[in-house]
Amino acid sequence: MAKGLFPRAWVKKSFYFQARISFVRVKYLFLTWLTVLVGSWVLYVQYSAYTELCRGHECKNAICDKYRKGIIDGSACSSLCDKDTLYMSRCLSTLPNNQVYTGSWGDHDGIIRCKLGEVVHYELGEEPEPRREAPVFDKPTRGTSVEKFREMVFNHLKSKLGEQANLAGLVSQILSVADGNKDGRVSLPEARSTWALLQMDEVLLGLLLQDRGHTPRLLGFCGDLYMTERVPYGPLYGLSLPWPLVSWVPSGVQRTIDQWFTPSWPRKAKISMGLLELVEDIFHGTYGSFLICDLAAAHFGYTDRHELRLINTRTVVPEDEFRRTMRVLKCETDADCVYGVDCQTSCDVSEKRCREDPVQPNLAKACSALKDYLLRGAPSALREELERQLYTCMALKGNAGQMNMEHSLILNNLKALLWRQISHTKDS
Repeated sequence: MAKGLFPRAWVKKSFYFQARISFVRVKYLFLTWLTVLVGSWVLYVQYSAYTELCRGHECKNAICDKYRKGIIDGSACSSLCDKDTLYMSRCLSTLPNNQVYTGSWGDHDGIIRCKLGEVVHYELGEEPEPRREAPVFDKPTRGTSVEKFREMVFNHLKSKLGEQANLAGLVSQILSVADGNKDGRVSLPEARSTWALLQMDEVLLGLLLQDRGHTPRLLGFCGDLYMTERVPYGPLYGLSLPWPLVSWVPSGVQRTIDQWFTPSWPRKAKISMGLLELVEDIFHGTYGSFLICDLAAAHFGYTDRHELRLINTRTVVPEDEFRRTMRVLKCETDADCVYGVDCQTSCDVSEKRCREDPVQPNLAKACSALKDYLLRGAPSALREELERQLYTCMALKGNAGQMNMEHSLILNNLKALLWRQISHTKDS
């Protein structure tokens, strides 16, 4: 009897063992399949996002097509379209219609930017619509004289910058840039490229500020594609975290981490002086006053010699334009009177309209941005005085009486304090 039970028990255990192995195999097969499915989906999404965001070949094809048809011309056209000595490398685009790439042109490394038409989405099975392009390169029209084009540029600058005494000189500077082949005259295709570039505020502001060394230099252009110098170090400070981590890291911890990734203190002082000089140059400068409406570190970088560069000129707005915009803005509270990220006026509750005067000048915002940056690692003999001056600077108000004189005094004192500390070092 016992002998008969043993084979049955063994068979039963063997069956359960085989069933368990089969279950484990099925489970791992399912998990492998699920992993492959999810991985494929992630790769597809990433590829789709990349192909939508990174369309440099379309940008080049569109520009070169117009160049070959004689519609546009510029200093970079021949190198881009005929000689292939200007080429795009790594894609940095964050918007489909605003292409940004690292690039090379002979001995120059730079950043290439190009506008594209609106991306049109369509469902599978449908015929894709033709891409809608912005109506550019239609001005100036055939038959326009150089003097007429000069007048067009002058009126455009006047609409952007207001009445300024030096506009005629700025027009001549822009026409010199427009002469891409340096033959002493501006052709119609060159004029069309220049006019398209001037419609982009970031290009115009870059041209205004590059002579003082505040922005990367314009290296060349073709149509509304243009290349500027590459700024080797950016952002100004901090570490760019991957986007999934940004929402999980508390802002206080992020600020602390940011200050770990900075140069030595004398070099930080030199970079900071560059920001103070930028603020000085755009406060009642050659072409009027400007406001910086976002002083985030990501918008600034610096060179090998620790000279500050404003990378994103979209954060700068002419004060005349700012005032015109705020004048017509309706409001219930002060929170409704914000331009950009942090250019703010107050609300006239009785009129339900925003006032024109900015609450805080550029200098106060610059000092707020520099406070942690400069105080961390500052020499002990300097720290107390530096902190006092920074807080005095941060307390500046846009509508304060004698603001011009107070602004200049605080700015000069702060620059002098920093210069005394670094003038004897190699970083100066």
